[in-house]
Amino acid sequence: MEKKQQMEFVTVRTFNNYFSANILLSKLQDGGLRCFLKDEFTVTVDPILANAIGGIKLMVNKNDEAEVFEILKHFDEDYRRNAICPKCGSNNIELVPKRNSANMLAAILSWLFSSYAVSAENIYQCSVCGYESSVLPEPFMNDIDIVSQEEQN
Repeated sequence: MEKKQQMEFVTVRTFNNYFSANILLSKLQDGGLRCFLKDEFTVTVDPILANAIGGIKLMVNKNDEAEVFEILKHFDEDYRRNAICPKCGSNNIELVPKRNSANMLAAILSWLFSSYAVSAENIYQCSVCGYESSVLPEPFMNDIDIVSQEEQN
């Protein structure tokens, strides 16, 4: 009797909305990689469950994991390079540790009880105007309104 070889799939990224999940899924599938979205329908039908089940999971073949991480790294770099600050229009947006007491406490405790410090929460920050957001601003200029200096005052 012949044994069927099963593929092992691993989660490489999680999402809270199906738009972002499907964009990356399509990009990977176009590259010939076997992947699928786990829990997409559950989160789409009932978004409140996203936190309870861990969001929409992008699953890839374990053998392709290293290649997928490299593709995702390049995708993220391109996305960040094209992201535009909604306040000043700059492309200088970086992922930085959030400066608050909870984050500082987490960093100190992780440093004391392990070999390195870890911040609990990161944010995207514009290095030009200081704008902060928990999500990376959309890279499409015509989808946002740039607030001019005069409108801010």
